[in-house]
Amino acid sequence: MSTYNFGNVNGPANFGDHGQIQINQSTPDLATLMQVADRLAEALHAEYPGLVRSGEIIQGELALSAEDGLPPNRGKIRSALETIAIGASAGTASLTFTQQLLHAMGL
Repeated sequence: MSTYNFGNVNGPANFGDHGQIQINQSTPDLATLMQVADRLAEALHAEYPGLVRSGEIIQGELALSAEDGLPPNRGKIRSALETIAIGASAGTASLTFTQQLLHAMGL
């Protein structure tokens, strides 16, 4: 075991980020999110009819956001996406679209 003191990792050697972590994640526009949600719903109809309701919840929240101009309810969307992620098998279109929405919305 080493007892070497590394000192200040943000010191003169310029290690670290100097306390300025910046994550520049841009959220796709609402129309793009709605297209992915529509494709997710189509995939659910074909692959997992029992999970179609979760897809409809996502579509409904995005449509409501488009109508009223407010941000979509991320809590409802996240719950629906998690339900789909639990029920969908690896390699299916349903899981792929679910992962895309999770990533795009930063959930």
